[in-house]
Amino acid sequence: MPGQAYPGRLPYRGDVPSLNPAIAEIRLAVRTALADLPDGATVMVALSGGADSLALTAATVFEARSRDMRVLSLTVDHQLQDGSDMIAATAAVAAEGIRVHDALQTKVDVRDRGDGLEAAARDARYAALRGIARAEKADAVLLGHTLDDQAETVLLGLARGSGATSLQGMSPVREDEDGLRWMRPLLGVRRETTRAFCAASDLDVWDDPHNADDRFARARVRERVLPVLEAELGPGIAQALARTAEQLREDAEAFDEMIHETIEDIVEHAEAGISVSAAALAANPAALRNRIIRLVVDSEFGIGLTRTQTVEVARLVTDWTGQGPIDLPGCTAARRGGRIEFAAR
Repeated sequence: MPGQAYPGRLPYRGDVPSLNPAIAEIRLAVRTALADLPDGATVMVALSGGADSLALTAATVFEARSRDMRVLSLTVDHQLQDGSDMIAATAAVAAEGIRVHDALQTKVDVRDRGDGLEAAARDARYAALRGIARAEKADAVLLGHTLDDQAETVLLGLARGSGATSLQGMSPVREDEDGLRWMRPLLGVRRETTRAFCAASDLDVWDDPHNADDRFARARVRERVLPVLEAELGPGIAQALARTAEQLREDAEAFDEMIHETIEDIVEHAEAGISVSAAALAANPAALRNRIIRLVVDSEFGIGLTRTQTVEVARLVTDWTGQGPIDLPGCTAARRGGRIEFAAR
Protein backbone atom coordinates (compact mmCIF):
# COMPACT_ATOMS: atom_id res chain seq x y z
CA MET A 1 0.00 0.00 0.00
CA PRO A 2 1.23 3.54 -0.69
CA GLY A 3 3.07 5.03 2.25
CA GLN A 4 3.34 1.72 4.10
CA ALA A 5 6.83 0.70 5.19
CA TYR A 6 8.06 -2.81 4.67
CA PRO A 7 8.69 -4.72 7.93
CA GLY A 8 12.22 -4.18 9.24
CA ARG A 9 12.91 -1.23 6.97
CA LEU A 10 12.78 2.50 7.61
CA PRO A 11 10.17 4.46 5.67
CA TYR A 12 11.47 6.59 2.84
CA ARG A 13 11.56 10.25 3.85
CA GLY A 14 12.78 11.81 0.63
CA ASP A 15 16.22 12.90 1.86
CA VAL A 16 19.16 11.88 4.05
CA PRO A 17 19.99 14.03 7.09
CA SER A 18 23.26 15.91 6.63
CA LEU A 19 26.12 15.44 9.05
CA ASN A 20 26.36 18.08 11.75
CA PRO A 21 29.03 20.63 10.63
CA ALA A 22 30.91 20.45 13.95
CA ILE A 23 31.07 16.66 13.79
CA ALA A 24 32.20 16.80 10.16
CA GLU A 25 34.94 19.36 10.90
CA ILE A 26 36.41 17.47 13.84
CA ARG A 27 36.26 14.09 12.14
CA LEU A 28 38.11 15.54 9.16
CA ALA A 29 40.79 17.03 11.43
CA VAL A 30 41.29 13.68 13.16
CA ARG A 31 41.26 11.75 9.88
CA THR A 32 43.98 14.02 8.51
CA ALA A 33 46.13 13.53 11.62
CA LEU A 34 45.71 9.76 11.69
CA ALA A 35 46.73 9.52 8.02
CA ASP A 36 50.37 9.65 9.15
CA LEU A 37 49.95 6.47 11.20
CA PRO A 38 49.88 2.91 9.83
CA ASP A 39 46.73 0.80 9.74
CA GLY A 40 46.38 -1.21 12.93
CA ALA A 41 48.25 1.37 15.04
CA THR A 42 47.43 1.91 18.71
CA VAL A 43 46.58 5.46 19.75
CA MET A 44 45.87 6.82 23.22
CA VAL A 45 43.70 9.89 23.75
CA ALA A 46 44.30 12.10 26.79
CA LEU A 47 40.76 12.42 28.17
CA SER A 48 39.80 14.90 30.89
CA GLY A 49 36.04 14.77 30.35
CA GLY A 50 35.96 18.30 28.93
CA ALA A 51 34.47 19.13 25.54
CA ASP A 52 37.79 19.20 23.67
CA SER A 53 38.99 15.77 24.77
CA LEU A 54 35.53 14.17 24.55
CA ALA A 55 35.08 15.37 20.97
CA LEU A 56 38.60 14.19 20.12
CA THR A 57 37.95 10.75 21.64
CA ALA A 58 34.64 10.27 19.84
CA ALA A 59 36.02 11.38 16.48
CA THR A 60 39.11 9.18 16.90
CA VAL A 61 37.01 6.09 17.64
CA PHE A 62 34.89 6.78 14.56
CA GLU A 63 37.83 7.37 12.23
CA ALA A 64 39.87 4.46 13.62
CA ARG A 65 37.28 1.83 12.73
CA SER A 66 38.07 1.84 9.03
CA ARG A 67 41.80 1.69 9.80
CA ASP A 68 41.60 -1.22 12.26
CA MET A 69 43.24 1.00 14.88
CA ARG A 70 43.13 0.34 18.61
CA VAL A 71 41.94 3.39 20.56
CA LEU A 72 42.65 3.80 24.27
CA SER A 73 41.74 6.70 26.52
CA LEU A 74 43.64 7.76 29.62
CA THR A 75 42.14 9.99 32.29
CA VAL A 76 44.64 11.44 34.77
CA ASP A 77 43.37 12.33 38.24
CA HIS A 78 45.59 15.16 39.49
CA GLN A 79 43.95 14.96 42.96
CA LEU A 80 43.76 18.76 43.13
CA GLN A 81 39.99 19.07 43.57
CA ASP A 82 37.40 17.51 45.84
CA GLY A 83 35.74 14.63 44.04
CA SER A 84 38.44 14.42 41.39
CA ASP A 85 38.32 10.61 41.54
CA MET A 86 34.63 10.66 40.63
CA ILE A 87 35.29 13.12 37.80
CA ALA A 88 37.96 10.79 36.40
CA ALA A 89 35.65 7.77 36.76
CA THR A 90 32.86 9.61 34.96
CA ALA A 91 35.18 10.48 32.09
CA ALA A 92 36.23 6.83 31.82
CA VAL A 93 32.57 5.75 31.72
CA ALA A 94 31.96 8.28 28.95
CA ALA A 95 34.90 6.79 27.02
CA GLU A 96 33.42 3.32 27.40
CA GLY A 97 30.16 4.68 26.00
CA ILE A 98 32.10 6.10 23.05
CA ARG A 99 33.47 2.56 22.63
CA VAL A 100 37.19 2.95 23.11
CA HIS A 101 39.00 -0.35 23.34
CA ASP A 102 40.08 0.40 26.90
CA ALA A 103 39.27 3.34 29.17
CA LEU A 104 42.29 3.72 31.45
CA GLN A 105 42.65 5.82 34.60
CA THR A 106 45.61 6.81 36.75
CA LYS A 107 46.42 9.15 39.63
CA VAL A 108 49.39 11.49 39.94
CA ASP A 109 50.98 13.35 42.81
CA VAL A 110 51.35 16.99 41.78
CA ARG A 111 54.26 18.74 43.49
CA ASP A 112 55.00 22.38 42.81
CA ARG A 113 58.79 22.68 42.59
CA GLY A 114 58.75 26.42 42.08
CA ASP A 115 57.35 26.78 38.56
CA GLY A 116 53.72 26.97 39.68
CA LEU A 117 50.84 24.56 40.07
CA GLU A 118 49.90 24.68 36.37
CA ALA A 119 53.38 23.61 35.30
CA ALA A 120 53.59 20.94 38.00
CA ALA A 121 50.24 19.45 36.98
CA ARG A 122 51.26 19.49 33.31
CA ASP A 123 54.57 17.77 34.03
CA ALA A 124 52.89 15.08 36.14
CA ARG A 125 50.21 14.52 33.48
CA TYR A 126 52.68 14.19 30.62
CA ALA A 127 54.85 11.79 32.62
CA ALA A 128 51.80 9.60 33.25
CA LEU A 129 50.73 9.74 29.60
CA ARG A 130 54.24 8.87 28.43
CA GLY A 131 54.64 5.96 30.85
CA ILE A 132 51.29 4.34 30.12
CA ALA A 133 51.59 4.91 26.37
CA ARG A 134 54.86 3.02 26.40
CA ALA A 135 53.41 0.24 28.55
CA GLU A 136 50.50 -0.12 26.12
CA LYS A 137 52.87 0.04 23.11
CA ALA A 138 50.97 3.01 21.73
CA ASP A 139 52.19 4.59 18.52
CA ALA A 140 50.79 8.03 19.37
CA VAL A 141 49.24 10.11 22.13
CA LEU A 142 46.46 12.43 20.99
CA LEU A 143 45.97 15.70 22.85
CA GLY A 144 42.84 17.85 22.65
CA HIS A 145 44.39 21.32 22.35
CA THR A 146 42.39 23.65 20.12
CA LEU A 147 43.07 26.83 18.17
CA ASP A 148 41.99 28.80 21.24
CA ASP A 149 44.58 26.98 23.37
CA GLN A 150 47.19 27.81 20.75
CA ALA A 151 46.29 31.51 20.85
CA GLU A 152 46.51 31.51 24.65
CA THR A 153 49.91 29.79 24.50
CA VAL A 154 51.25 32.43 22.09
CA LEU A 155 50.11 35.26 24.36
CA LEU A 156 51.63 33.58 27.41
CA GLY A 157 54.88 33.08 25.51
CA LEU A 158 54.88 36.72 24.46
CA ALA A 159 54.48 37.74 28.12
CA ARG A 160 57.52 35.63 29.05
CA GLY A 161 59.59 37.49 26.47
CA SER A 162 61.76 34.63 25.20
CA GLY A 163 61.76 35.79 21.59
CA ALA A 164 60.42 34.04 18.50
CA THR A 165 60.62 30.69 20.25
CA SER A 166 57.92 31.78 22.68
CA LEU A 167 55.58 32.65 19.81
CA GLN A 168 55.75 29.28 18.06
CA GLY A 169 53.07 27.80 20.26
CA MET A 170 52.39 24.07 20.32
CA SER A 171 53.47 21.78 17.52
CA PRO A 172 50.75 19.70 15.81
CA VAL A 173 53.07 16.68 15.82
CA ARG A 174 56.16 15.96 17.88
CA GLU A 175 58.12 12.73 18.13
CA ASP A 176 60.08 11.93 21.29
CA GLU A 177 63.33 10.02 21.61
CA ASP A 178 61.49 6.66 21.79
CA GLY A 179 59.52 7.28 18.61
CA LEU A 180 56.25 8.03 20.43
CA ARG A 181 54.27 10.67 18.55
CA TRP A 182 52.45 13.45 20.37
CA MET A 183 49.67 14.69 18.12
CA ARG A 184 47.26 17.62 18.39
CA PRO A 185 44.65 17.07 15.66
CA LEU A 186 42.41 19.95 16.80
CA LEU A 187 44.88 22.86 16.65
CA GLY A 188 42.93 24.33 13.75
CA VAL A 189 39.54 23.87 15.45
CA ARG A 190 37.81 26.45 17.65
CA ARG A 191 36.78 25.55 21.19
CA GLU A 192 33.16 26.38 20.40
CA THR A 193 33.23 23.68 17.71
CA THR A 194 34.16 20.96 20.19
CA ARG A 195 31.25 22.00 22.40
CA ALA A 196 28.92 21.89 19.39
CA PHE A 197 30.26 18.41 18.58
CA CYS A 198 29.48 17.18 22.09
CA ALA A 199 26.01 18.75 22.05
CA ALA A 200 25.21 17.11 18.71
CA SER A 201 26.57 13.78 19.98
CA ASP A 202 24.70 13.89 23.32
CA LEU A 203 27.99 13.80 25.25
CA ASP A 204 27.89 15.24 28.77
CA VAL A 205 30.75 17.71 29.22
CA TRP A 206 32.64 18.41 32.44
CA ASP A 207 33.78 22.01 32.83
CA ASP A 208 36.97 22.16 34.88
CA PRO A 209 36.63 25.05 37.38
CA HIS A 210 40.40 25.60 37.14
CA ASN A 211 39.84 26.82 33.56
CA ALA A 212 38.09 29.88 34.98
CA ASP A 213 40.19 30.27 38.14
CA ASP A 214 42.07 33.58 37.90
CA ARG A 215 44.87 32.23 40.10
CA PHE A 216 46.15 30.66 36.89
CA ALA A 217 47.73 32.74 34.12
CA ARG A 218 46.10 30.75 31.32
CA ALA A 219 42.66 31.27 32.84
CA ARG A 220 43.26 35.03 33.01
CA VAL A 221 44.30 35.07 29.36
CA ARG A 222 41.20 33.06 28.41
CA GLU A 223 38.68 34.99 30.49
CA ARG A 224 40.11 38.52 30.35
CA VAL A 225 42.90 39.16 27.87
CA LEU A 226 41.59 37.53 24.68
CA PRO A 227 38.05 38.94 25.08
CA VAL A 228 39.50 42.45 25.50
CA LEU A 229 41.68 42.03 22.39
CA GLU A 230 38.67 40.80 20.42
CA ALA A 231 36.57 43.74 21.64
CA GLU A 232 39.22 46.40 21.00
CA LEU A 233 40.91 45.11 17.85
CA GLY A 234 38.07 43.20 16.24
CA PRO A 235 37.28 39.51 15.73
CA GLY A 236 39.82 37.02 14.42
CA ILE A 237 42.53 37.63 17.05
CA ALA A 238 42.74 33.95 18.04
CA GLN A 239 43.10 32.87 14.40
CA ALA A 240 45.76 35.53 13.79
CA LEU A 241 47.78 34.39 16.80
CA ALA A 242 47.54 30.77 15.66
CA ARG A 243 48.70 31.73 12.15
CA THR A 244 51.63 33.62 13.66
CA ALA A 245 52.62 30.53 15.62
CA GLU A 246 52.46 28.35 12.52
CA GLN A 247 54.56 30.71 10.41
CA LEU A 248 57.20 31.16 13.11
CA ARG A 249 57.34 27.43 13.71
CA GLU A 250 58.01 26.83 10.01
CA ASP A 251 60.77 29.44 10.04
CA ALA A 252 62.27 28.06 13.23
CA GLU A 253 62.29 24.48 11.92
CA ALA A 254 64.15 25.59 8.79
CA PHE A 255 66.59 27.69 10.82
CA ASP A 256 67.22 24.88 13.31
CA GLU A 257 68.00 22.50 10.48
CA MET A 258 70.52 24.95 9.08
CA ILE A 259 72.39 25.50 12.36
CA HIS A 260 72.51 21.82 13.38
CA GLU A 261 75.57 21.38 11.19
CA THR A 262 77.23 24.33 12.95
CA ILE A 263 76.41 22.87 16.35
CA GLU A 264 77.92 19.50 15.44
CA ASP A 265 81.27 21.21 14.84
CA ILE A 266 81.40 23.26 18.06
CA VAL A 267 79.68 21.03 20.65
CA GLU A 268 81.29 18.29 22.72
CA HIS A 269 80.02 16.04 25.47
CA ALA A 270 81.15 17.03 28.95
CA GLU A 271 80.82 15.53 32.41
CA ALA A 272 77.12 15.57 33.37
CA GLY A 273 76.23 17.56 30.30
CA ILE A 274 77.54 19.26 27.18
CA SER A 275 79.98 22.04 26.25
CA VAL A 276 80.23 24.61 23.45
CA SER A 277 83.29 26.40 22.07
CA ALA A 278 83.31 29.97 23.39
CA ALA A 279 85.40 31.17 20.42
CA ALA A 280 82.92 29.69 17.93
CA LEU A 281 80.01 31.34 19.74
CA ALA A 282 81.84 34.66 19.78
CA ALA A 283 82.42 34.46 16.02
CA ASN A 284 78.70 34.33 15.30
CA PRO A 285 76.22 37.25 15.26
CA ALA A 286 74.24 37.72 18.47
CA ALA A 287 71.01 36.30 17.00
CA LEU A 288 72.71 33.09 15.89
CA ARG A 289 74.77 32.84 19.09
CA ASN A 290 71.66 33.10 21.25
CA ARG A 291 69.84 30.63 19.05
CA ILE A 292 72.65 28.09 19.43
CA ILE A 293 72.63 28.49 23.22
CA ARG A 294 68.87 27.94 23.40
CA LEU A 295 68.96 24.99 21.03
CA VAL A 296 71.83 23.27 22.86
CA VAL A 297 70.10 23.59 26.24
CA ASP A 298 66.74 22.48 24.86
CA SER A 299 68.24 19.48 23.03
CA GLU A 300 70.31 18.31 26.02
CA PHE A 301 67.99 19.09 28.94
CA GLY A 302 64.55 19.70 27.39
CA ILE A 303 64.49 23.24 28.82
CA GLY A 304 63.44 26.42 27.04
CA LEU A 305 65.48 29.42 28.17
CA THR A 306 63.99 32.87 28.47
CA ARG A 307 65.55 35.85 26.74
CA THR A 308 67.08 37.04 30.03
CA GLN A 309 68.60 33.62 30.75
CA THR A 310 69.97 33.31 27.22
CA VAL A 311 71.61 36.75 27.31
CA GLU A 312 73.15 35.98 30.71
CA VAL A 313 74.73 32.80 29.31
CA ALA A 314 75.95 34.75 26.25
CA ARG A 315 77.78 37.13 28.59
CA LEU A 316 80.06 34.21 29.46
CA VAL A 317 81.23 34.58 25.87
CA THR A 318 81.02 38.31 25.16
CA ASP A 319 81.67 39.84 28.59
CA TRP A 320 83.79 37.30 30.43
CA THR A 321 85.20 38.74 33.68
CA GLY A 322 85.59 35.54 35.68
CA GLN A 323 81.96 35.36 36.87
CA GLY A 324 80.84 32.07 38.40
CA PRO A 325 78.30 29.49 37.21
CA ILE A 326 74.83 30.61 36.17
CA ASP A 327 71.86 28.72 37.60
CA LEU A 328 69.32 27.80 34.93
CA PRO A 329 66.17 25.64 35.18
CA GLY A 330 67.47 22.08 35.49
CA CYS A 331 71.10 22.89 34.67
CA THR A 332 74.00 25.28 35.19
CA ALA A 333 76.21 27.14 32.71
CA ALA A 334 79.86 27.95 33.43
CA ARG A 335 82.93 28.99 31.47
CA ARG A 336 85.85 26.63 31.85
CA GLY A 337 88.86 27.43 29.73
CA GLY A 338 87.72 28.10 26.22
CA ARG A 339 84.37 26.35 26.54
CA ILE A 340 80.89 27.01 27.96
CA GLU A 341 79.80 23.94 29.90
CA PHE A 342 76.18 23.09 30.63
CA ALA A 343 75.74 20.52 33.41
CA ALA A 344 72.64 18.94 34.91
CA ARG A 345 71.70 20.05 38.39
